[in-house]
Amino acid sequence: MSVLTRPGPARTWAGFAIAALVLFGLAPAVLSDFRLNLLAKFLCFAIVAAGIGLAWGRGGMLTLGQGVFFGLGAYMMAMHLKIADAEVRGDTVPDFMQIAGIRELPAYWVPFASPLVTLLAILLVPALLALLLGLGVFKRRVKGAYFAILSQALAAAFAILLIGQQSTGGSNGLNRFRTFFGYDLSDPVNKRMLFFIVAAILLLVVAATRQLMHSRYGELLVAVRDQEERVRFLGYDPATVKVVAYTVAAFFAGIAGAMFVPIVGIISPADIGIVPSIAFLIGVAIGGRTTLLGPVLGAIGVAWAQTALSENFPSAWTYAQGLLFIVVVGFFPAGLAGLATLRRRKRSGTDSPATEPDSDPETPAENTEMEPAR
Repeated sequence: MSVLTRPGPARTWAGFAIAALVLFGLAPAVLSDFRLNLLAKFLCFAIVAAGIGLAWGRGGMLTLGQGVFFGLGAYMMAMHLKIADAEVRGDTVPDFMQIAGIRELPAYWVPFASPLVTLLAILLVPALLALLLGLGVFKRRVKGAYFAILSQALAAAFAILLIGQQSTGGSNGLNRFRTFFGYDLSDPVNKRMLFFIVAAILLLVVAATRQLMHSRYGELLVAVRDQEERVRFLGYDPATVKVVAYTVAAFFAGIAGAMFVPIVGIISPADIGIVPSIAFLIGVAIGGRTTLLGPVLGAIGVAWAQTALSENFPSAWTYAQGLLFIVVVGFFPAGLAGLATLRRRKRSGTDSPATEPDSDPETPAENTEMEPAR
C-alpha cells in the first residue's frame, strides 16, 4: 500500500507561484476587459467555495445557507457605495431612496458612511453571526439533514426579509454604483484593479484554508466528521470544532460578497437566497469537496460553464447543471478531483486507498491517534 504524504514546501510554493502567474499575468494578457470582469466574478464564488470545502468537505456540515453571509457582506458594501455616490452628487440619501420618498438615511445605514466601519463590519458581522448560530445549533447537537434544512431556511428568511424592505431596494436590490472608495468604476483600469484585489484575496484564502486543513485542527475536524462520539469520548468538544470551521466559512463568504458588489454592479435578494446557496454547493461537489483546490476550481468551472452555455442555450443550462451534479454525486462522490487520485493509484499499482474515501488525498497517512484533552 502506498503512503500518501503531505506536499512539501517546494511543491506548495510552486503551486502558488503558478496560480499567481496565471491570475496576475496570463489572464489579464489574454482576456478582454469584459471576460476579465467575468473571471473576477467567478473568483468571488471560488472564495465562498473554499470555505464550504472546509466546513462541508472536512467538517461534514452541509452548509445550505452560505448565501446569508455572502449577502451580508454584499449589502454592507453596497450601502457604503450608495452613500458615497450620494455624497459625490451632494445628496443626503441615495437615488433610489429619493424615488421612494425617503428623505433621511435610516439609522442602520448611518454607520456605513464610514469606510473603516464598513470594512470592519464586512469582516466581523458575518463571522459573529455564524459564531452565534453555530453555538446555538452545534451545542444542541443538531447535525446532518436537520442542520442543512435549518441553514437553508435561514437563507430563505433573509431573502424574504430583504424583499420587504424599501430601504434596501426591495426585490430590485441595490445597483448602479459609480465609485469604489473614491475610484471611478467606469474606468477600465479600476475594473482591472478590482480583479487583482479579488485574485489576491483568493490566494490568501486558499493559503489560510490549506494551513487549517494540514494543521492539528484539520485532523481534529476530519475526526469529528467521521467519528464524532469517539472524539467526544477523548475529551474534545465537537461543537467547538464545528463552530470554528462554520465561522471561517462565513468569514470567507462575507468577503466574497463585498467584492462581488463593485465587480458585478448589483446585489439583490435573488443573489443570496436558496438557489444561489445551492449553486455554491454544486461547484464544490463537482470539483471535489474534500480536496483543497477542488472546490475552488469546481466553482470557477461551473460558473464559467453556466455563462458560456447560457449564452447559446439559455433554457437548457439548468438541466445540464442538474444532470452534471447527479452524475458526479452518483458516480464520482469524491468529485472530479477524485479522478486524478484514482489515476495516481492505478499508475502506482495500488488497489486500496491509503485514506478514507471521504478524506483529502493530500492528508498524510501517518499516525493521527489523538490524546485525550487534559
